[in-house]
Amino acid sequence: MIRTVLFDMGNVLVHFSHDRMCSQIGALCGRTGYELRQSLIDSGWQWDFERGLVTPEEFHAWFELQFKTKVDLQKLAHAASDIFTLNKPIVPVLDELKSRGYRLVLLSNTSVFHYEFVSQQFQVLDRFDDFVLSYQVHALKPQPEIYEAALKKIGCDAPDCFYTDDIPQYVEHGRKHGLDAEVFTTVDALKHQLSIRGIHLRNGVVV
Repeated sequence: MIRTVLFDMGNVLVHFSHDRMCSQIGALCGRTGYELRQSLIDSGWQWDFERGLVTPEEFHAWFELQFKTKVDLQKLAHAASDIFTLNKPIVPVLDELKSRGYRLVLLSNTSVFHYEFVSQQFQVLDRFDDFVLSYQVHALKPQPEIYEAALKKIGCDAPDCFYTDDIPQYVEHGRKHGLDAEVFTTVDALKHQLSIRGIHLRNGVVV
């Protein structure tokens, strides 16, 4: 029986655009989004930031050195993070799951910039009981360490936790760790996946 629902954040709770991130950061130093993608994402620097191997201050220092410019840290953080839009239909699902006593846990590959922006901008994370964040556990999905951290947070046996994520590879690794996991596509599809497991939601209302 499902007791906990484990949610991914990006493209589940909120939609995001790496292209927008690169364009906005590029505008701070007179570079194109393509140039930023090469330096930030293709190089792996962004993933080190999301693993917590790089602090915000180190990220800032790298940016100024890499692009020979000076920029306020908060402006850099905003340019890197103002890339999210709320997936509004998911909110009543969270609220109804919460009202029925299901434990909600977030499992996300994210940086401190992104997590703090989403927390402050949308309040959608206020519904959650606990968080497993890549920059805090120093591992990214699909590394085993981040799933092992999640298993310690869910508050139940792995088969009693339903995990939803938009990346099939991450879902498959969740299953390897014993989680009841499905790929997230739409909120309606999520409702159907939950209904199969005895959690019936209609228009955001658990019945």
